[in-house]
Amino acid sequence: MEKNNERKPALLYPVVVEGKYDKIKLSSLFEGQILQTDGFGVFKNEEKRIFFKKLAERSPLIVFTDSDGGGLVIRNYFKSILPKDRVIHLYIPQVKGKEARKSAPSKEGFLGVEGTDSELLRKIFAPYLLSEGQEPPQKRGRLTKLALYELGYDGGDGSKEKRQALLQKCDLPSTLSTKALLEALNLLYTDEELEELL
Repeated sequence: MEKNNERKPALLYPVVVEGKYDKIKLSSLFEGQILQTDGFGVFKNEEKRIFFKKLAERSPLIVFTDSDGGGLVIRNYFKSILPKDRVIHLYIPQVKGKEARKSAPSKEGFLGVEGTDSELLRKIFAPYLLSEGQEPPQKRGRLTKLALYELGYDGGDGSKEKRQALLQKCDLPSTLSTKALLEALNLLYTDEELEELL
């Protein structure tokens, strides 16, 4: 039996989805940054709002929510907090059904992102994938957890204070975990910018 060793295509821009199962589904198909709103939790989370606004300054964001009323509310939220030219809205068709992991269909009875056919998702994202050999519009940083440790931002005396100072300098939420900080830095800055910043 032959294994499929094909590389997943890379996304041009970060993608925002509602929940973890949507993220798992897209991550199985594409390489790239896939971020969660945690459903309506994004409305109460000032730190996520700040993060999404900061990220949109660096790169357009693809908003990809379910095709139900809840997904529309989340889309409208992004329309209200981000400039129009920094948001790309992609849509899935309204298909009746239920996700395999759920015991009942959603309130409106449509499949969400996680239940959408993989081939259809590939078609929807096709215009927003990197071509073979193409570089992302702005190459992102490749900072590692080990580098954060070696630079004194993790696991040592005074590392918490050093992290807090870095978060403040970057206008990032003060409550970000080290893992979230690493992801944010790599999303927001190039290697050259990170070298200067750190």
